[in-house]
Amino acid sequence: MAASFTAEQDEIRRTLRELLTKRCGADGLRAALDSPVGHDPGLWAALAEQLGLPGLALPQEYDGVGASSTELALACEETGRFLAPSPLLATAVLVAPLVLALGGDAQRARLLPRIAAGSLTAALAVPGTALTTALTLTGDNDGEWAGGGRAGGVQARRDGEAGWRLYGQVAQVLDGHSAQLLLVAAHAGGFARSRTLLFLVAGDADGLVRTRQTALDATRPQARLELRDVEGELLGADDGPGVLRELSALGDTVGAVLAAEAVGAADRVLERTVQHVKQREQFGRAIGSFQAVKHRLADVYVQVQAAKSAAYYAAWGAVNGERVGGLALAQALEALRAAAGEGIQLHGGIGFTWEHEAHLYFKRAAGDELLFGPVHRLRAHAAEGARLFESREVTV
Repeated sequence: MAASFTAEQDEIRRTLRELLTKRCGADGLRAALDSPVGHDPGLWAALAEQLGLPGLALPQEYDGVGASSTELALACEETGRFLAPSPLLATAVLVAPLVLALGGDAQRARLLPRIAAGSLTAALAVPGTALTTALTLTGDNDGEWAGGGRAGGVQARRDGEAGWRLYGQVAQVLDGHSAQLLLVAAHAGGFARSRTLLFLVAGDADGLVRTRQTALDATRPQARLELRDVEGELLGADDGPGVLRELSALGDTVGAVLAAEAVGAADRVLERTVQHVKQREQFGRAIGSFQAVKHRLADVYVQVQAAKSAAYYAAWGAVNGERVGGLALAQALEALRAAAGEGIQLHGGIGFTWEHEAHLYFKRAAGDELLFGPVHRLRAHAAEGARLFESREVTV
């Protein structure tokens, strides 16, 4: 593993940070959160047109940049620093790789260039709270999370030779209220021959009801979807095991990207806290000069740096056969929670106010753990995969 970044990777990070510094300040962030779509369309257009961010990890044959998920993770570290609300995670990290891996030639040619250009946003709809299970981050992906042919989840039935109709409900869909394309996981074949398939559903399809939900973390808008006999297009071939395999393979990349994003947020909130304690005075001196404050911030610094190293290794490993994304995510979420918590405490009274940004980072930490964790389950599944606690006979 190369321990340093390439010139291209450094340029991606530098350019993106400059753009976000100009376009994603405190006022702009709050205005975006209060908008109907939950993000700034102008910022999304700039990310797509100036940096090609939605197509960063897509092949050049589909108008992508041709980089890898490593570069996408490093880019998300910068968006995490600013808590930039955008459809990047839902579109480029969750949906685009599945379309690339499972879609037919015509589907890839029709969808991926539009995703790369930023003109098509997408969302992955997984029933219930099973996203991390489907991605094999907190449990084995056996397909039962999609409903198993029983009541609940989303069910699919054939409509003629090539058509499909979907019915059911999905909660907690990231950017599901505004995405122009939905990738819905559903069970087909009833109970006896049930299998999990993925279906493309237009955001304005007849029978589709989308309701934006009030989320703990407003920077990650979520929606509840109701599918009432909605027309769906099967993604790729009618191959259930292939769907489960690709979802599982995607999970490590998602974990690495989310870890990098959390590390960026933790680094930023620690930076803001250090700046504050250098300026705020008590008893005639800056509170940052007190030994107790130094110790608390030093502990957080060590935790953030360790999580950053783990996130970088996971970003490298995602394209080099090392499946450590879930473990890196656990460490990054823990570091973000610690940094955000200390940030609120050391900001004093202002840290608890709605007007200050500190609570947004704390909510990102808590919200991500609810969506993609919890931390102890991420670690437990990684330990099971490594057979860490498996008894073994020792031969002398």
